[in-house]
Amino acid sequence: MGKKIACVITNMFEDVEYTEPLMAFEDAGHEVVAIEKEKGKQVTGKNGKASVTIDESIDNANPDEFDALLIPGGFSPDQLRADDRFVAFAKHFMDVKKPVFAICHGPQLLITAKTLEGRAATGFKSIQVDMEYAGAKVKDEEVVVCANQLVTSRQPDDIPAFNREALNLLK
Repeated sequence: MGKKIACVITNMFEDVEYTEPLMAFEDAGHEVVAIEKEKGKQVTGKNGKASVTIDESIDNANPDEFDALLIPGGFSPDQLRADDRFVAFAKHFMDVKKPVFAICHGPQLLITAKTLEGRAATGFKSIQVDMEYAGAKVKDEEVVVCANQLVTSRQPDDIPAFNREALNLLK
């Protein structure tokens, strides 16, 4: 049976870091639910290639109803982490040990949620120092899987490895 994956996303996300995992998850029979402040709103990627219609507002999204969390990169995670509702939502997945898939700048939301301490992880080069300060054991690798729960990657080139490991955890 397919899993239900929450995706926290807003404008200026990295287009392919949403569209490619989305395709991989849907092809494998999983459902991805886009969550932002406002249901029905259109958000657009920073390269203008992808737009997403928001399925659910953060106020109505219950993390208990989802099996996993996807955090695409770009400028989206930095905007979302300024909103305590998104921080608490992401923290819940980490606290209850549900799979979390964060790519590129995605781990910024996990830094703000104070959930990276002691975790092996990676992220975009410019946030790796921030991740270290947050207590993560940062590795410069295309994909890092920690405790059979957290999957992180650095950049769009890492998407095939990111998708492979995320799908593994959803089995």
